[in-house]
Amino acid sequence: MTATIERIELSVFTTTARTTVDAHGHRHPAPAHEVREALLTVTDTDGACGRVLAQPDHLRPAVLDKHVRPALLGQDPLERERLWTSLARKQRGAHGGLTDRAIGFVDLALWDLAGHRLGLPVWKLLGGARSEAPAYASTMCGDEIPGGLATPADYAAFAVQLVERGYRAIKLHTWMPPVAGAPSVALDIAACTAVRDAVGPDVELMLDANHWYSRTEALKLGRALQELGYHWFEEPMEEASIASYRWLADQLDIAVIGPETAWGKNFTRAEWVTSGACDILRTGTTDVGGITPAVRTLHLAEAFNMECEVHGNGSGNLSLLGATTNGRWYERGLLHPHTDFDAVPPHLHSIVDAMDEHGIVRFPDRPGLGDDFDLDHIKRHTITTE
Repeated sequence: MTATIERIELSVFTTTARTTVDAHGHRHPAPAHEVREALLTVTDTDGACGRVLAQPDHLRPAVLDKHVRPALLGQDPLERERLWTSLARKQRGAHGGLTDRAIGFVDLALWDLAGHRLGLPVWKLLGGARSEAPAYASTMCGDEIPGGLATPADYAAFAVQLVERGYRAIKLHTWMPPVAGAPSVALDIAACTAVRDAVGPDVELMLDANHWYSRTEALKLGRALQELGYHWFEEPMEEASIASYRWLADQLDIAVIGPETAWGKNFTRAEWVTSGACDILRTGTTDVGGITPAVRTLHLAEAFNMECEVHGNGSGNLSLLGATTNGRWYERGLLHPHTDFDAVPPHLHSIVDAMDEHGIVRFPDRPGLGDDFDLDHIKRHTITTE
């Protein structure tokens, strides 16, 4: 008899964090403090479980009861494509209440469950195109912290440290609101120049610029990056305007990459490709609604002979790299001189994306997505279970 989905639970628990998010959603270093995380668990009638860390605000009790449970309970958990489509079609009547991220968390849990049922890591279920990938260092945004990322010289010094750690590619996130005076094309160019001078010509560099620049500001910044030999230029403008990105890409030799945050899953990514709005496509499990639509996006890019870079870190995005080779890197971050990215948080036994001295991240051998949860710690610190 085929196992079916029996329970869907969201456990909200406390853990320790050493970063915080500012008023505009950008992450920065912070003293150790208590935060709330959530663990989504999907269990089938044979007792197999799929688990993924989730954001509680996207999977509120009403979202679980009104949308997720009706679509999944009693269904075959291995029929991920059908279940994802069912959830995606519920969005039309949800009036914004069912987000792409919510669907993505459910999709990741189903992929994790499949890996545990079959005893295989998800990256192998996705095709096993490779078993490792080079990482690029993705910095936090600029700040006003002494010795942090407050000046172009700070960025240069940190870039040298990252190269010494083993990274052969670095992506800068520069100053964004609420930092005083941000955004600033002149300051961005100064930071990008300082980093290039510090690491030399053999390290690949990229810039994720503030997404509120005008066309003319973005063009000025893009031309400066070309002169500095940067590899790609990311999100300098509001991504809802595909015409603006087509205008920019037509005038620059540096590769324009996107979209990152544009709503519309893989369908929007197809519009960017056919409109000529980017030279490198973007996808990611939190951007498009899970692994299922992200794989579609990867192969869409491949059909157009385009690279498709995976946005963001974590077990889902690391697994996604097993589906294809038309994306070069794993994004490891967000990094800052005052934080230890390799520190293991209390709710994990180990991190999923450990990197060697050559900048290589090897994919996990554990079944499923590969997260090494400390379930006893999570249970002891659980506040609510929905």
